[in-house]
Amino acid sequence: MTRLVCRTTLIVLLISSQAYTQTIDSLRQHIKQIAASTNAVVGVSIVGNNGKDTIAVNAERHFPMQSVFKFHIAVTMLSEIDKGNFSLDQKIKIQKKDLVPEIYSPIREKYPEGTTLTIAEILKYMVSQSDNIGCDVLLRLLGGPQVVENYFLNKNFKDISIKINEEVMQNNWDLQFQNWTTPKAANQVLESFYNNSQKLLSQKSHDFIWKIMRETSTGLDQLKGKLPEGTVVAHKTGWSGMNKTTGITAAVNDVGVVFLPTGQHFFISVFITDSKEDKTTNAKIIADIAKSAWDYFMIKTK
Repeated sequence: MTRLVCRTTLIVLLISSQAYTQTIDSLRQHIKQIAASTNAVVGVSIVGNNGKDTIAVNAERHFPMQSVFKFHIAVTMLSEIDKGNFSLDQKIKIQKKDLVPEIYSPIREKYPEGTTLTIAEILKYMVSQSDNIGCDVLLRLLGGPQVVENYFLNKNFKDISIKINEEVMQNNWDLQFQNWTTPKAANQVLESFYNNSQKLLSQKSHDFIWKIMRETSTGLDQLKGKLPEGTVVAHKTGWSGMNKTTGITAAVNDVGVVFLPTGQHFFISVFITDSKEDKTTNAKIIADIAKSAWDYFMIKTK
């Protein structure tokens, strides 16, 4: 009788394991199909179920970051704050000459003559609203883009290149490709800083960055586009716009942490480049991939 029970248990475990493999493989194939059905290059990295489930599609290919790098800038600034080199309530004067025209900036729109803001306020503008002028103000304080890249390289993160600021990137189409990462590297950064197992940031800085990531108001039709209303997503978007001459969009990106009703979460980084699709279709690609992952992890956590 004992042998029969053991044998039956083994068979059940084998069947469960096989079904599990088929399920994750089915998700992987579905995401590949979504990517292949578009007139664009799509890269995806997904990690969930406490690291047991991973999806990688073009995950080691270089993609232009665009505003995704604002997350990296924020992390670097918070690290410097933890060292005592700056403080969240430190006031920074933004002069009228700093308000570069023709790049997206809620700060410039609200304060056309200039203003004084705390670093905490500028970080919120930069991350939650993807403010370009706030981004370049913080980059100057830090010492330039290379300081941000070096911070991550020194922490043993790979496949991250940050060479130019927003003003340069927005005014020269070709130069945007100097700021690049891979979907896999983007997800590794998200996972490391969210889990904070290595104490990369103080608890105060950790809580601050993830709060303003949850408040992101850009790209609501991307990662969050097809998820149930009220789903919490802490994310950062990036967008190059469309080249008017070629009709190609160089970057439509969204990276973040998606929270399930069960209290669990998964990390997802989706990058799109060389796209001949319109803006709505590009957003739908990301939304479809995120919804597929959501459906899978909802089943896995029940």
